[in-house]
Amino acid sequence: MHGNGASAEDFTTSGIFDKAAARYRVLAFDRPGFGMSPRPAGRPWTAAAQADLIDAAAMKLGIERYMVVGHSWGAAVALEMARRHPRSVAGVVVVAGYHYPSPRLALAISALPAVPLIGTVMRHAVLPSLVRLNWRWAMKQIFHPATIAVPFAAMTRELASRPSQLRSISAESFLMLASALLPNRRYADIAVPVGIVAGAGDQLFDAKAEALRLQSELSHSLLDIVPGAGHMVHQSNPKAILAMIDKVAALANIGHMAKQPGSYDMIKCAARGTK
Repeated sequence: MHGNGASAEDFTTSGIFDKAAARYRVLAFDRPGFGMSPRPAGRPWTAAAQADLIDAAAMKLGIERYMVVGHSWGAAVALEMARRHPRSVAGVVVVAGYHYPSPRLALAISALPAVPLIGTVMRHAVLPSLVRLNWRWAMKQIFHPATIAVPFAAMTRELASRPSQLRSISAESFLMLASALLPNRRYADIAVPVGIVAGAGDQLFDAKAEALRLQSELSHSLLDIVPGAGHMVHQSNPKAILAMIDKVAALANIGHMAKQPGSYDMIKCAARGTK
């Protein structure tokens, strides 16, 4: 599950998709409103709603038991999948997750394009140019202290400046802000193994503190704070994510799900918003 503003290609450009596919069957979804997936209006696409949608998609594909890897906002979806569908989810790996969001001015500003009328004008007339103009700065922020991954930056630039994707980005910023204004989340009811990965130098929030707090709340969890990495730790150090996937798979006793080394089943799916 990719983060806010990205797409399924986030995991292909990092190399995680191909390398994991050497051992497992791997699927990468464009979450609603990102990449090739629409984000149907008329309902809030909360982490819980997306969790139900992705689980339904897995069931349609005949996958009854699976692991979930989620980055950033995708980590919230992954944890909701474990909470809401414990019979399906064998284990979870969360990467740079903002698990206990607090109210921030940046969230309120990012949510503005979701406002009717004025938001529409911003998404079509103002923001696309601003996104392209400030793209280098934005990439430095999310990758620092690591170097920018050029394949990801190049692939995402035009995608992130599309009005439709800007609408989804602002909607998820609003949902994060709403979550921050409500009582803090609790995760103790998640019973499956959870691998927690965070970059030690994350500039968007205190990812290390978030990861430590989450680990203290989960009885079956592993933690890896990756030095020299920022919010895009999966791009900067994909080996750390692959290692955590293997550890959680072992804890979840899902070795029977692994494929023979050297075999591939690479599938990219778009979540269409219908069941």
